[in-house]
Amino acid sequence: MAEKAHLQSQISNLPTSPGIYKYHDKARKIIYVGKAKNLKKRVSSYFTKKHENRKTAVLVSQIDHIEFTVVDTEFDALLLENSLIKELQPKYNINLKDDKSYPLIKITKERFPKVFPMRNPMNDGSEYFGPFASVRIMHTVLDLIKQLYPIRNCNLNLSQKNIDTGKFKVCLEYQIGNCLGPCEGLQSEEDYMESIQHIRYLLKGNLKEVSRHLKTLMKTASEETHFEKAHLYKQKIEHLQKYQAKSTIVSHTVGNVDVFHILKEGNYAFANFLRVSNGIIVQTRNIELRSKLDETEKEILLTAIAEVHNLYGAPNKQLILPFNLDLEDDRFEMIIPRAGDKKKLIDLSFKNCMYYKKEKMSQYEKLNPDLKVERIMTLMQKELRLTEAPVHAECFDNSNLQGTNAVSACVVFKNGKPSKRDYRIFNVKTVVGPDDFATMYEVLTRRYSRLVAENQPLPQLIVIDGGKGQLSSSVQALKDVGVYGKIAIIGIAKRLEEIYYPEDPLPLYIDKRSETLKIIQQMRDEAHRFGITAHRKKRNKGSLKTVLDDIPGIGEESANALLAKFKSVKKIKEQGLANLAIVIGESRAKKVLEFFK
Repeated sequence: MAEKAHLQSQISNLPTSPGIYKYHDKARKIIYVGKAKNLKKRVSSYFTKKHENRKTAVLVSQIDHIEFTVVDTEFDALLLENSLIKELQPKYNINLKDDKSYPLIKITKERFPKVFPMRNPMNDGSEYFGPFASVRIMHTVLDLIKQLYPIRNCNLNLSQKNIDTGKFKVCLEYQIGNCLGPCEGLQSEEDYMESIQHIRYLLKGNLKEVSRHLKTLMKTASEETHFEKAHLYKQKIEHLQKYQAKSTIVSHTVGNVDVFHILKEGNYAFANFLRVSNGIIVQTRNIELRSKLDETEKEILLTAIAEVHNLYGAPNKQLILPFNLDLEDDRFEMIIPRAGDKKKLIDLSFKNCMYYKKEKMSQYEKLNPDLKVERIMTLMQKELRLTEAPVHAECFDNSNLQGTNAVSACVVFKNGKPSKRDYRIFNVKTVVGPDDFATMYEVLTRRYSRLVAENQPLPQLIVIDGGKGQLSSSVQALKDVGVYGKIAIIGIAKRLEEIYYPEDPLPLYIDKRSETLKIIQQMRDEAHRFGITAHRKKRNKGSLKTVLDDIPGIGEESANALLAKFKSVKKIKEQGLANLAIVIGESRAKKVLEFFK
């Protein structure tokens, strides 16, 4: 599978969301389009098992590139797969290539409306719901409607006059429970229209309202001791809970629109395009652009729209966009949706844009690690509002036990990664008791006075583990050393991960998923770990002091060597000159013997 290593890299970046995937051959021709409830799991299966079907084996051998589009539900994936197969006619797809229109559900505009399936909508005032990805799915919906709300399917003219004169008689549908007999006045128009309204809710995906209505009916029936009726409503609620509503992304009411979204990452920009025709997504495209002159997202998106124009012909009149563009053209109407089906479409485009960016940047950063460093440094500079990238950053944390054995740790990160050889531990000298503010002042004063005196490079960023108090003490230290303003300094408070700035009373909250915050947290945690380790060593050294430390001429190393060999001071006392000399030499051995005499 060595030749497929690049495919494995693509697969590792696939999301676990529902969606469609497109397989390209070496000529970048699309040879297969498929749908998946879980993109990563489905696509991986092609490459992790032996295929008995020869066609599938040949298909896999020809795959050279994978492209995908995420959607919100499996129904959406089915609709999109249908559209793309008809549009692209891939070599290895044999289903869904017919050019029939999508099935819809129609609610007629008449007294006691009918609900039935059809394909070609007419401008007759009726309501149309869909489209549905297949006839099977549509009939699943119709069966649920029939179970929940029995309605007529006859073509009788149910005018009030005809009903009052008894022109019609109930038919077999009434006898088997599929209709409640409005033709004989056995069901009122008000009750019938209430059912129609809840059928509309169901077709629009508003299952909550339908469920609420059925629960109310069940409760009423139960209170009136109509327990069989209450049980029937309970069964209907259970049917509803098992049902998956139709697609909410693709809507017959959306019409013809083009949807664009864009994300910029340094000099890279990634745009997503969705073309919707009669409520169906018929084309999708991810476009990568390179910024040369630090163009804005708006400027780059205009370039992407022009590229789509060249590839797919003139855009639709309605453009659904994440923001307004300076596009003075009467042929286009720009829409920045805030709610509804169009908002769901722009959200879907954003999701695809995000995944495409993640996939491409991961590929580039594997080939060029410096690119990842540059991206992260640029991101940190932007999110932390710094004047320069924090290539060299230092973080400080204090550690003490009720004011004893106080130390302060300084950890150094370069290019977003720990530089452990540059770590430093400061034994606190001037502070008595547990005083974090004074300790921070002492340690920063010592650290940066020395860097200045030795003409060493200063960091671009200092991170203080603590809130406003520790930050204020640190700022004063930098002022006294004369480097305040030359180094950016921030404090991070543990409780809500707030970022504090000098002379700014309001903290900054960074997105919890941001790489910037993760690096700041890593610095804070590393400083805490390094400080605790040094503090523990210092505390243990004090608690393990023995009588050997009082022997003139016997240092820590010699004392440790004796204890390692003889295990206790008592046994050391019992040894002769020869045995002691083997461990620490004759001169020191004589000092030990002389001391114990």
